[in-house]
Amino acid sequence: MTVIHLPGSKSVTARALFLAAAADGTTTLLRPLCSDDTEGFAEGLIRLGYGVRREPDRWYVEGRPSGPAADAEVHCRDGATTARFLPALAAAAAGGTYRFDASEQMRRRPLAPLTEALRSLGVDLRHEGAHGHHPLTVRASGVRGGELTLDAGESSQYLTALLMLGPLTAEGLRIEVTDLVSAPYVGITLAMMRSFGAEVHREGDTFTVPAPGSRPGGARGGSGGYRATTYAIEPDASTASYFFAAAALTGREVTVPGLGTGALQGDLRFTEVLRRMGAEVTMTAQSTTVRSRGPLSGLTVTMRDISDTMPTLAAIAPFATSPVRIEDVANTRVKECDRLEACAENLRNMGITVHTGPDWIEIHPGTPRPTEIVTHGDHRIVMAFAVAGLRTPGISYDDPDCVRKTFPGFHEEFAAFAAGAAAR
Repeated sequence: MTVIHLPGSKSVTARALFLAAAADGTTTLLRPLCSDDTEGFAEGLIRLGYGVRREPDRWYVEGRPSGPAADAEVHCRDGATTARFLPALAAAAAGGTYRFDASEQMRRRPLAPLTEALRSLGVDLRHEGAHGHHPLTVRASGVRGGELTLDAGESSQYLTALLMLGPLTAEGLRIEVTDLVSAPYVGITLAMMRSFGAEVHREGDTFTVPAPGSRPGGARGGSGGYRATTYAIEPDASTASYFFAAAALTGREVTVPGLGTGALQGDLRFTEVLRRMGAEVTMTAQSTTVRSRGPLSGLTVTMRDISDTMPTLAAIAPFATSPVRIEDVANTRVKECDRLEACAENLRNMGITVHTGPDWIEIHPGTPRPTEIVTHGDHRIVMAFAVAGLRTPGISYDDPDCVRKTFPGFHEEFAAFAAGAAAR
């Protein structure tokens, strides 16, 4: 058995940084992810005037419940959470002008539903170029709050940004969601908000964040309901999917500590897909283990809620004994790249028969041939096809270093696994 100790969750780290910045006091984040995305988020907070001190296994964030300290310009790099969460945080400031820009890749990614929602709450927010894209400028004067309707069918991050903003508004928020993708990520948000002292009430598709003064112990105009804490970041479940898939594909057994029955991240449900394909999955409170039980079977699966693991399944699909059809993943077309098409392109280059539609991909069994993977600068394309490379020697990548976005040490860790490294 191989034990893999993975870096912290990108999604959890980003939310923790927002909540810590908005809290009253100094928060300690244990085992945060150190990657390009999270470093960019932390540096964005520093540009906004928040105190952030980083040590190898813990970060300290000095909260400013009153909001950013001074006017600032923030470059969000490639980070979608940075680019979507920080403008919402800045909007809550009593005053100031904050300009946000991002990489060319991130400039192409949409955020109009979020910025339109902020405008409906009275936020002075202006796009400089294409509507609904970076760069943008926020002229802050606080957010009163109120009611709004939100389409989060492209990204659950729109809803998360607004929910985390809620306790910083004067009157609270009531959000009716007409469509929602990747719903488990919203579950992460709600759980983490509770850990920092703020509650959200949900009835069906309606989320209510009470005004600060309406909660016991709340103080209007004070901490906004968030309290500093010590918060441990769990390992990244999306990253774990590559090692779980590798075990199922190669006759190995892999255990990931820190991801167990109480894990926040919905992407751990990828192990249910592997179980349906024939792998053995054992989950305890402290860890998850995947063990191969022979060849994998094909299946039809809806991955709307765990779409970040779609490329992982697509990359191992050719080795199944029957076709693999992945459905309801239209939102993967507006990630770092069009992931659905990127998977299809690379699989076809490997000689595999693939069919696609607007929100689905069907992959037929075959014997992949080695090729250079066209990554489109997307970390998940590299890491997913690294799994296929365990059965297809000779695979290479046109941009292998893009994994720095979420897992700078991926290639070394995966090579150690491939070589049968001893348990750590």
